[in-house]
Amino acid sequence: MTDDYLLEHPEVRSIRVAAADLNGQPRGKRIPRRYADKAITEGTRFPFSVLNLDIWGEDIDDSPLVFAAGDPDGILKPTERGFVPMPWIDAPTALLPIWMFHEDGRPFAGDPRQALARVVERYTARGLTPVVATEMEFYLIDDRGKELRVPPSPRSGKRRHQAEILALRQLDAWDAFFTALYDACEAMDIPADTTISEAGPGQFEINLMHQSDALKAADDAWFFKLLVSGLARRHGFAASFMAKPYPEYSGNGLHTHFSILDAEGRNIFDDGTPQGSAALRHAVAGCLAAMPGSMLILAPHATSYDRLVPGAHAPTGIAWAYENRTTALRIPSGSPAARRIEHRVAGGDINPYLLITAILGAALNGIEDAAEPPPPITGNAYQQALPQLPDSWAAAVDAFATSPEIARIFAPELITNFLATKRQELHYMAGLGPEEQTELYLDIV
Repeated sequence: MTDDYLLEHPEVRSIRVAAADLNGQPRGKRIPRRYADKAITEGTRFPFSVLNLDIWGEDIDDSPLVFAAGDPDGILKPTERGFVPMPWIDAPTALLPIWMFHEDGRPFAGDPRQALARVVERYTARGLTPVVATEMEFYLIDDRGKELRVPPSPRSGKRRHQAEILALRQLDAWDAFFTALYDACEAMDIPADTTISEAGPGQFEINLMHQSDALKAADDAWFFKLLVSGLARRHGFAASFMAKPYPEYSGNGLHTHFSILDAEGRNIFDDGTPQGSAALRHAVAGCLAAMPGSMLILAPHATSYDRLVPGAHAPTGIAWAYENRTTALRIPSGSPAARRIEHRVAGGDINPYLLITAILGAALNGIEDAAEPPPPITGNAYQQALPQLPDSWAAAVDAFATSPEIARIFAPELITNFLATKRQELHYMAGLGPEEQTELYLDIV
């Protein structure tokens, strides 16, 4: 129980209550421990508009949530997750995740976590349960100078600028940080599994385990981003999930794996063959159809599109394949019982709640429609004539605004709010140069 956490942790001195806004930024309050009971039992209040701020934390111009409505409060109640520790804060502190409701108890449709709950309810109504895992890529960065650099190795004091894919030397060099990170994940109940060094210098990937609770999977990805960024600062450097912090090196992706269980717990993508079932094909078709409209969620920021170039380990064409990492959707090999889809488009700079909503919602669209995808491709997707993903922020905004697939997945209020947010950012970002954009996004996303 939420109340029990504080009884079991008398060392906690303060709490944070926080919800994710549309950009995935934590918005909330600091509350002394002695007043925690009210936040737990009655909830807390702040304006609906707070979940619809731009990347600078500013109100959206002409938002219907602000002056037109009188900027009213919503009620934010604890999620089922309850308290989690915040190991990156010096004083013992606990985070109480919250989500937003109207006064009459209705979920606020502009809350990204409520959007995911809405899609999960669609699955539940069909007797289905999605199983989700994420792969989290990030860079460790020394940002103290004018140019971003690899931090000096705590072991040797040297800066290694070469790519070191799956290099144990890299993992060993940063062992103190990763030991602290795994300890923190254990304390926060984040199911962190394997770590590898990636293609960029100072770049790593940690996999979060599959779980049959999509809301918890999104919580974990959100918490993980907060944790890695905060803990890195405690160790004297930055960590960034920015899609491409270095122009000359690989970008950060966030690949999502998912399968779907029926009411008896069977994987509906498994028909005993390497190809998978009709349900798998339908889910693939739904994801492919929604991909252009989903791009604003998969690549939500000005610098997100720097990553999406041919030959850079990030997809540019709309296609699927078996065991092929050049495509947008990959069907991994392995046991038929573990048959799943890997969605490879998103960058590390996404909002996990919107990302998982978009992917699961698109898959369910395809299943409901019994849609059939084009044939899977073979070979290098970059060298084939394929339908292309939107290649700019502005094109993604337009695709999101007109997508019938997006209209099936997200509530109209969230669509309106997200478009207003991105159009405002698009306008003001035009006045910033590349270095200013990097400085803005490095820590925030």
